[in-house]
Amino acid sequence: MNRTVTQSFKIKTLIALALGCTLSFQSIADTTVTPPQTNYTEYVTQRQAVDLLINEALQAFKNPSRSSDAGFTAKLPSNLEVVAQKLLAAHQLEPYRQDLLFSAASAYIYNGNVDKALALYRDILKDAPDDIDALMYLSAWSRFSGQSKESDDYLKTLQQLNPAKAQELSEFYKVITRVTTMPITDKLSSEDLAKLKADKGSNAIVTLGYALNPDGSMHDILIKRLEKTLEIAKELPDSLIIVTGGVPQNNKTEGNLMADWLIQHGVDAKRIYPENYARSTVENALFSRYALAKHRIKNAVLISSGSHIRRADAIFTLASWETGPRDIHFYDIIALDKPLSELQQVSQKDIQGIYRDGLKALGLWSFRSYPLEER
Repeated sequence: MNRTVTQSFKIKTLIALALGCTLSFQSIADTTVTPPQTNYTEYVTQRQAVDLLINEALQAFKNPSRSSDAGFTAKLPSNLEVVAQKLLAAHQLEPYRQDLLFSAASAYIYNGNVDKALALYRDILKDAPDDIDALMYLSAWSRFSGQSKESDDYLKTLQQLNPAKAQELSEFYKVITRVTTMPITDKLSSEDLAKLKADKGSNAIVTLGYALNPDGSMHDILIKRLEKTLEIAKELPDSLIIVTGGVPQNNKTEGNLMADWLIQHGVDAKRIYPENYARSTVENALFSRYALAKHRIKNAVLISSGSHIRRADAIFTLASWETGPRDIHFYDIIALDKPLSELQQVSQKDIQGIYRDGLKALGLWSFRSYPLEER
């Protein structure tokens, strides 16, 4: 067996051991890996194995297959299970890489398996009992799971180590309580409209995008959001309009198509700020908040689908804490995707999405194992 095949054999064997599986000699010999130019010792081979596992996790994470509705564009559970398995296999080879456990826990959160995620966060805390991120995750997801005492205990430990983070997390819980109990509406009340008009020059409309069709055309869900935007834009003729969404399809982005649609329907282009880079609701907020801050916006009307608006409100509120405007007030207006009475009830899936994306908006990186990185 030549040196190249021997090197490949070692790498594949390490991966097989980490994954708890067996590989035939033939399957190992079929794939070759260019050996290092110098004799770096066995550690280099292990490093290559870990890098390969993380890259395989990244490919599963980036798989274009999705499940979509008006509230979520979600990754397939099967893909995320692969992500978690690959990252945990890499951790078996590099047990000091706690970033791999954080990332695997996030894959389980995306997959709806909160118990497995909590177990991984507890494993991190065994090795690093003062880890701020682990404590925040443990308090938050324990609270989501109904484990109030455990959540409070982790919060108390966090308070001792980092009072500012503990206060931030406590405020985060208040935001969750507010958005999960607020009524949902598809129109500005006469009272709210009067307040907004009294603040002339300090108002904005922020319309969140929705995944384009493969040919680059706008989905009906997105068009409904734009129709609602047009309605509110006529009621608030002096407001700035931010249209946000940047996942390209057929060389087109949501932000530009949304702006074009509004202009074609009579809205002055000077009012419109298209944000063309956001790939998620979290990025919608992170990228739009600077336009809100620059224009000293006091009131922002958020427009999205009914299934999505609670999460959007929470994320934009949290994102504004970091950059301002700190005292901004968000008004939530929906484009109906379900009967209005049905939208008053918030599901566990909705609440889980608010926790998950809210923690991202607070600055926690969900995936932190380069090159698999995502806030």
